[in-house]
Amino acid sequence: MNAQIKIDYLRSINQVSVTDWQNVNQSTCPFLFYDFFSALEESQSVSIKQGWEPHHLVASVNEEIMAFMPLYLKSHSWGEYVFDWDWADAFQRYNINYYPKLVATIPFTPICSDKVFSSTLQIKDLFTSLITHCQQEEINSRHILFCDEIKSVLPDDVYQRNTVQFHWFNRNYQSFDDFLHSFTSRKRKSTKKERLSISQQGIKTRQLKGNEVTPKDIDFFYLTYQLTYLKRGHQPHLSYDFFKQIFNNMPENILLIIANDAQEDVACALFLYNNSHLYGRYWGCTKAYSNLHFELCYYLGIEFCIKNKINTFNPGTQGEHKIKRGFEPVLTHSYHWIKHPDFKEAIKNFCQQEQIHMLTYQQQCQQLLPFKSNTQPHKKK
Repeated sequence: MNAQIKIDYLRSINQVSVTDWQNVNQSTCPFLFYDFFSALEESQSVSIKQGWEPHHLVASVNEEIMAFMPLYLKSHSWGEYVFDWDWADAFQRYNINYYPKLVATIPFTPICSDKVFSSTLQIKDLFTSLITHCQQEEINSRHILFCDEIKSVLPDDVYQRNTVQFHWFNRNYQSFDDFLHSFTSRKRKSTKKERLSISQQGIKTRQLKGNEVTPKDIDFFYLTYQLTYLKRGHQPHLSYDFFKQIFNNMPENILLIIANDAQEDVACALFLYNNSHLYGRYWGCTKAYSNLHFELCYYLGIEFCIKNKINTFNPGTQGEHKIKRGFEPVLTHSYHWIKHPDFKEAIKNFCQQEQIHMLTYQQQCQQLLPFKSNTQPHKKK
């Protein structure tokens, strides 16, 4: 790396000014906004106590910031969605520390995005500095999660992993019925039946953009958000204050859909969006209803994309049930470096075998899509 470039690591996003952030970050992805990262830290949803210690890389020349890379020192693997618990267990069996590890990701947000904000530097330009930093400090591994494929510029000891997500793509549909016309007859009837069941149960929905959301709506959303985690025996990752901040500071990027039964709100789904992407994030309900999850989290999101000419809908990670509803399998990429030499070969072999499995899985999922053969979309990578 050019000797004139100075690398620092910051313990808080607020050590960078909004102006400097905006100068290096040209992305319109709402999860990369300064307000989003600031809300995570100010609400203490991301903190040393939570096992997410901010450790952000800043590259500067003559005190002018040239690049910024959000990074976190992790003492666990929760909230990442690229699972390495088995690696940590293997280290523990040999009485070797796996943590802390250095992770480049958006906390609790498994979406593909830029990991380096810069007009002059790229991830490959920072590999050497990151590895040197880990070697010099007590940092045992480094992970870059959910980024563009960069396999061709990887050092030999950085390994690629893949996962499969399911995304919806807008092929210039004019309406939801136009989208359904691309389905086979049987799958089209099944989807219509699911949607009809919502009104048959007496459920009505309302869609609120951020500036239309009231404090009462936020309270109800957070109740359902908590219930989703508590039903699984987990504590919620994100605090009420985090959501309050993003509702207040990012209203133009927020969509909240609420379901109502007999004048009582019973479920809701939260989305973030920009002109090109809709992102489904959190869902919860106070009562069980047939197909309500599909309606709020998928079908109404698809309708929103069609109406607003949004190209891509990422409804969240995992979920094979999305395939029959027109969400296509997409490979994601992440990159991993392990300090301890004795584990490198085993982890390399694991990653190579996993890649083969994921490619096969993607192809199998592709065969289960509901589209007619003459409207079958091109395979997405």
